Amino acid sequence: MNNGSVAVVTGGSGGIGREISIALSENKKKIAIHFYKHEDEAKVVEKIIKEMGGDAILVRGDVRNYNDVKRMRDEVIAAFGRIDILINNAGINKDTLFMNMNPDEWEEVLSVNLTGAFNCIKVMIDDLVKSGNGYIINISSIVGLMGNIGQANYAASKAGLIGLTKTLAKELASKNITVNVVAPGFIGTPMLQKVPEKVKEKIISQIPMKRFGSAREIAKAVVFLSSEDARYITGTVLNVNGGLYI
Repeated sequence: MNNGSVAVVTGGSGGIGREISIALSENKKKIAIHFYKHEDEAKVVEKIIKEMGGDAILVRGDVRNYNDVKRMRDEVIAAFGRIDILINNAGINKDTLFMNMNPDEWEEVLSVNLTGAFNCIKVMIDDLVKSGNGYIINISSIVGLMGNIGQANYAASKAGLIGLTKTLAKELASKNITVNVVAPGFIGTPMLQKVPEKVKEKIISQIPMKRFGSAREIAKAVVFLSSEDARYITGTVLNVNGGLYI
C-alpha cells in the first residue's frame, strides 16, 4: 500500500482512537479523525499529527445517522480523494444491571457501537473496493467475548461487531478487502480511571500479566492488521488483553 493511503478513524478524539490515529500517521497514512462531541480533543490529535509532519483532517458526525456518515465520507473524499482503511472505534457505554436497564439505554449503546459501524462500512464500502487493498478493522472488546456484569448492552454490541466482521470477511474477500477485529482487554484509558481503586486492583489480580494494557498497544495491533504484513489475515479476532481471556 502506498504512502498516500487514507485511514478513517471513528471516535478518533481520545483514548484508544487518539493513539490509533497517531500510530497510523506514523506509518505514513493520511488520517480522517472523526469525532462527535469532543472537538477540542480532536483538534489536539490533529495538531500532534501535523506537528509530526503527517496529514490529517477532522470530520464531525453522528455515526448513528446514515446521512451524517455520508456527509463525513464526502468530506474525506474531497480532502484526500480516497479511503483505504476504516477503523470502527466509536463507542459508548451505559452500564447498569440488566434488571435496571431501560430500553433507551439498550438502544443507544447498540445504535452507536453496532449500527454506527454498519453505517460507516455501508457508506464507505465502494471506496474501500476502489482502493484495491481495503482494510476494515472493528474495535470490539473482551466483554464481547466473555460478557460482564452490568454491561448487557455493551457486550451485545461488541459481540455483534465480531459476527459482523466474520460475515463481511467472507463476503468481501473477493474484493480484496480484509475485515478483522481487535478486542482490547482492560486498557488504561480515561474511562478506566473513573473505576474505583479497589475494583481496579481486583481486575489486575485476575490478569496474568498483572497490569492494564495501554492504548498504544491497541494502536499497534491496528497498525499491523492494516498493513501489507497482514494481507492474508481476515475474519480474525486479535485479543489484546494480557491473558485475561484465552
